[in-house]
Amino acid sequence: MRFKHLVIIAITIASLALTSCAAISRTIEQAKPEPVETNVLSGREGVNGPVLVVKIDDTNLAHPQIGLEDADVVYIEQVEGGLTRLAAVFSSKVPIEVGPVRSARISDIEILSQFGRVAFAYSGAQKKLLPVIAAANLQNLGAQAQPPTIYTRDPTRINPYSMVLRGDLLMTKVIEKGYLVDTAKSVGWSFGQAPAAGVVVTSATIHWPAARYGAEWSSRDKCWLLLHNSKPDYVRTGKQLCPTTLVIQRVLITASEYYDKVGGVTPLSHTVGTGSGFILRDGKAYAGTWVRTSPDLGTTWTSADGSEIAFAPGQVWVALTDTAPDFTYPIPQASASATK
Repeated sequence: MRFKHLVIIAITIASLALTSCAAISRTIEQAKPEPVETNVLSGREGVNGPVLVVKIDDTNLAHPQIGLEDADVVYIEQVEGGLTRLAAVFSSKVPIEVGPVRSARISDIEILSQFGRVAFAYSGAQKKLLPVIAAANLQNLGAQAQPPTIYTRDPTRINPYSMVLRGDLLMTKVIEKGYLVDTAKSVGWSFGQAPAAGVVVTSATIHWPAARYGAEWSSRDKCWLLLHNSKPDYVRTGKQLCPTTLVIQRVLITASEYYDKVGGVTPLSHTVGTGSGFILRDGKAYAGTWVRTSPDLGTTWTSADGSEIAFAPGQVWVALTDTAPDFTYPIPQASASATK
């Protein structure tokens, strides 16, 4: 009897141990953090939501701009007079306000086609271009067909630099109306470790006929602090824009068949094909070749040996220019000592 009693006790203890182990295992499993979603356009934490693209003025009077810090990707395009204009791509987060909103250009059609069917927000376009936009594979959400509650005015700014988009209201309307807008997908590049090669640079200057951008590497923030026409590029919140990856994509820029209201020829940036440029990340510049074989496909970047140049996770800026950038390199230690 005593033996049976001991066996029962042993079985009971074993059962309790197994139950306790199972409970501990469940607790550990429940304590594990949920997998973090990353946006495929920027590689940073965030959802892959519907893609909203907003055209934003980039002249001196348009600064400080609004909402750009939340964009996943920002394109710098050349427009009339050699000035620049931005196309800001939002997916992981759509800010409440974005601006100042300006008009669309023919280059937008080719640039944006690689993102699929996007929600396209802009202030208007020249009459000849409007049917081209309407026929393109995008959800046409220009100000000409939207109420002033969505395309608002900032009373502290003068026209034409005062239009501000309510991004939240526009995307709510997209959902309510059942508009077809694609969620974020890969547009060619991916994120990962930097290549082994690369040249250390402290700053870069990117040129257009009547505008320029500067980028200074911040070792503290691990991103490229932007300057617009030699002034720090602040947004309305007081934050200086600082992409993690800065792409300098050299493209062919030609005159198009479109003109602005004063007769200035609209330039067309050719983003389908192949060309050269630089990927700036982690304080280094990587020379590379870009390839985009058709409007519906994304843009890939490879080094001289054919290997992919991965981007650093974070906001991506793409400067479309036909001019070589200027780089500033660290001063060699010996030279620095000699100047003292």
